[in-house]
This record gives sequence, structure tokens and C-alpha cells, in this order.
Amino acid sequence: MSEHETREPDPQGPALRRFVDPAYRPLFASLAEVRERIDALDVQIVKLLAERGRCVRDAARFKRDAFQVSAPQRQQQVFDKVRRLAEAEGAYPEVVEACYRAMVAGFIAREQQDHAQMLPVGEADS
Repeated sequence: MSEHETREPDPQGPALRRFVDPAYRPLFASLAEVRERIDALDVQIVKLLAERGRCVRDAARFKRDAFQVSAPQRQQQVFDKVRRLAEAEGAYPEVVEACYRAMVAGFIAREQQDHAQMLPVGEADS
């Protein structure tokens, strides 16, 4: 592999490839601009994940046991819903679904931990 093939792309350099689709319209003039926007989106995404995590934590209060925490039927509903949303928004459905599968698995693992540390309503702290 040549040095040219192993370097990172120049963030300020010109586009090196183009899409064949004549309907495609570039969004940014440089890779640096793309990365700046992605960084801004990451801030928003992490804030939303934090909010979702707080909701997941609170949901543990309404579940009797580990099976109810994992809620496989609800998981499938979520995956089906986000796949439809992705298609409607012009996102890559397979990427959105993969992200959600990983995210839900992580949240369930965390919710299982939270649930295990909770007491049934009416049971006194000891």
C-alpha cells in the first residue's frame, strides 16, 4: 500500500468522488464541514440518549421481573417502528435498526441492574 492510500483524507481538500445519481445534491463544500455537522449532531444524539436512559430507568419501576424488563415483544415493536421511521425519513433502515438493537441491548442490561437494586412497593428499606 502506498503512502497515499494510508493517509487520512484532507479535511479541506476537494471532493474526490461523486455520486452517479443525478438527483444527489451535495450538502457541504468540504469534509471539515461534514465533520463539524456530525459533531453537532453527536451532541444532540447524546442528549437524547441521556433522556431516553432516564425514561428507561423510570420504566423499571413498573416491571415485576427480569422477563418484563427485557420485554421481547416490546423490543420487536420498537425495531419495527424505527425501521419504518427510517424509511420515511430517508435514513438507512438497516443502520437505524442495527443502532437500535445495540442501544436497546445496552439499555436492557442497565435496566436489569437498576431493577435488581429496587424493592417492591410497600417493602420497607432495610
